[in-house]
Amino acid sequence: MQSIIELPGKQIVLKRNEFLLSANRTDTNIYFIESGSLKISIRDQDEEQIIRLGYQSNLLVALDSFLTHQPSAFYIQAIKKTTLKIITREALTTFLNTDSEHQVLWNKILEDLVLQQMEREIDLLTTSPKERYLRVLKRSPRLFQEIPGKYIANYLRMSAETLSRLQKS
Repeated sequence: MQSIIELPGKQIVLKRNEFLLSANRTDTNIYFIESGSLKISIRDQDEEQIIRLGYQSNLLVALDSFLTHQPSAFYIQAIKKTTLKIITREALTTFLNTDSEHQVLWNKILEDLVLQQMEREIDLLTTSPKERYLRVLKRSPRLFQEIPGKYIANYLRMSAETLSRLQKS
């Protein structure tokens, strides 16, 4: 069975710190990260809050805009030079309509995204910084190899110093 990442798509390269998406813009594409890393964030006044991190072999999407066809609340920015494959919504729709197994695959991807987000919300609301760190380390050990600590600390809602201390202990 063909997978979503095998769909035809244009390739783009983002420079370090370049934005793929700025808030209040509509984006209905899905992105496959071929190399590099990205962060999805929101701005709370002047403060950035990272809500998702992506690196090589991850799919990334501004899910709010993708699902509603409305402007997104998110920013998507390259952390380092990043090569992406763009998969359009139209290509995905065609793919989903060609085989019921494709729809099953897509539903599984969406379910995984929802469950990951729910787990993250529970972590942020109910666990200590140490527990958050340990759970993310267990869930995504590669994250710590691909993403600089300052971004992981923001994602985990702790200072870079706290993260560093936890990594040493």
